[in-house]
Amino acid sequence: MSSISTFNAAANAETDREHEMQIGLLRELCRAAGANGDPAVVSEILDRLIDYSEAHFASEELLMRMKSYDDYEDHVDDHAQMLDTLRDIAASHARGESALVAGRATETLEFIGRHIATRDRRFADYVRNNL
Repeated sequence: MSSISTFNAAANAETDREHEMQIGLLRELCRAAGANGDPAVVSEILDRLIDYSEAHFASEELLMRMKSYDDYEDHVDDHAQMLDTLRDIAASHARGESALVAGRATETLEFIGRHIATRDRRFADYVRNNL
């Protein structure tokens, strides 16, 4: 296997692990918010999720730029939308509007699931086909 093929395989595997972590944090948020969990715990999960998502999106966007990915702008728009939504959920929660968090977290989980199944899958195929 060439070094670029090795890099591509490793990058895809790492991205998949990052997606699993991101979805796990969203599910944790859904559970905590849905069970009217401790507001401090919900805040902590939101903070971790936002930080993790920022880091994940930055690394994924760097890989897209390195690969001259043709759908970069639309893909990044999805990332920006998700981060805006997560920050808005955190701000609502900080204002005491915790009842809204569970529903919005569930919507975000569905959004990221669609994003991974469509945009991220397309990018993985692009990487695989453009060694």
